[in-house]
Amino acid sequence: MKRNLESHHSHRPRRKGWLAGYILALALSPVHARASIFKGEALDKLADILTWVVLVVAPIVAIAVFLLIHILPEKIAERKGHPQTKAIQCLCLLSLVFGGILWPLAWLWAYTKPVIYKLAYGTDKLAHGHENGTSPEEEEELQHLRQRIHEIEMKHNGNSIEHKKG
Repeated sequence: MKRNLESHHSHRPRRKGWLAGYILALALSPVHARASIFKGEALDKLADILTWVVLVVAPIVAIAVFLLIHILPEKIAERKGHPQTKAIQCLCLLSLVFGGILWPLAWLWAYTKPVIYKLAYGTDKLAHGHENGTSPEEEEELQHLRQRIHEIEMKHNGNSIEHKKG
């Protein structure tokens, strides 16, 4: 029994040594390596294209993505009808100036519900495009009144011209 155990243990170091030798032989064997699949003019053309991409296209794309991310709180506030959308827009612009440090605050502000605004004005939403608080009906009435004023002014100017002639 002892002999079987000893013979069993004696085989393990040989296997480990054989595997280590095989790995070492693979690591030290010469391998034909190629730096690129392109050669000559094709390699030069690829280098030129990559130069333009890295020096021109990538910075433009990075700036565009940066700007698009920074206007997200403003767009969210507009979509939700937030009554303080203009202030959130201003904070987004300030965030651009300060390197993005104010952007999380604008993001949180866009998602908050303006409780004090609701207490003051009775609503926590503002229809987009009606920042001055006028409804579409009021806008239509204002337009009608402006038209009437214009007609009266034209009539008055017409009478003034006739009096001056006569």
